[in-house]
Amino acid sequence: MISPYRLLIHQMTMKIKIRVVPRAKKEKIVEENGVLKVYVNDPALEGKANKRVVEMLAEFYKTKKYNIAIVHGALQRDKVIEVGI
Repeated sequence: MISPYRLLIHQMTMKIKIRVVPRAKKEKIVEENGVLKVYVNDPALEGKANKRVVEMLAEFYKTKKYNIAIVHGALQRDKVIEVGI
């Protein structure tokens, strides 16, 4: 039987609101008014910017890329991201 504590560890996630700025001159992550702004060099074409956002957030939160998911706003600049811990 699996311990209930072990199940809780696998379900720990947090959701954050971000705003993506594609084609930025410098890549960075900045917090403004309770929202993370993610500046990426890649254009918002064919998911390139989203892929880079996931990579940058994985570095920022010191986790693997597969622990980062775009929950809402995949085709918009304002997004909700779920980060697995």
